[in-house]
Amino acid sequence: MKVLVLGATGQTGQFLVRQALQQGHMVTAVVRTPSKLAIHHDDLKVVQADIFSADSLVGHFNEQDVVMSCLGFSISIFSQVTRYTESMKAIVASMRLAKVKRIIAMTSWYTQPESAQRASWVVRWLLIPMIRTLLNNMYEMENYLTEECMDLDWTTVRPPELQNAPETDKEILTYDGYFVPDQDGNPITNAVTRGDVARFMLSQLNEDTWVKKSVAMVTV
Repeated sequence: MKVLVLGATGQTGQFLVRQALQQGHMVTAVVRTPSKLAIHHDDLKVVQADIFSADSLVGHFNEQDVVMSCLGFSISIFSQVTRYTESMKAIVASMRLAKVKRIIAMTSWYTQPESAQRASWVVRWLLIPMIRTLLNNMYEMENYLTEECMDLDWTTVRPPELQNAPETDKEILTYDGYFVPDQDGNPITNAVTRGDVARFMLSQLNEDTWVKKSVAMVTV
């Protein structure tokens, strides 16, 4: 399959690129600074583009089977974050022009503002306030896909806190919500490896369970 990866130089993106190549996919990595991607493979093409410009992106989207986004942006405590929605609108415009239907994008647990009520005290009162502006814009991006992109086969993948570690052989649990609950309705755990997020995202290439949906995931 021809897989285009956005955010390929990020920590999760690099796991995604490596696993996609190991699975035999033809990968195009769209990056801002090609020298930052220290992965070399005969089936990897690294191209430079502006993720906020459809004109810059569309030429690289032609003949791709799927777009996979691990884009992440910096925390802004005192101002609104808008880059998730801004980049997604450029991505969607490029997909429509290039006639690419499938996109799998990473967001996070707790994007909906009231969804962390069952989280631990540390998560609810320390972590969430620090990243709330990021989560708010992820939520806006998810709503944009839901409300304005039903012509596309999109999936947003919501993981909890990301650990910079490879994939494991742990079982992946999924849930149609803003976190994965245990039998009492509390978050079943608080973290997942970046490699396992990449593993789950790639598993969706041949699945339609979560098409046009957002899915919370974790491993146990």
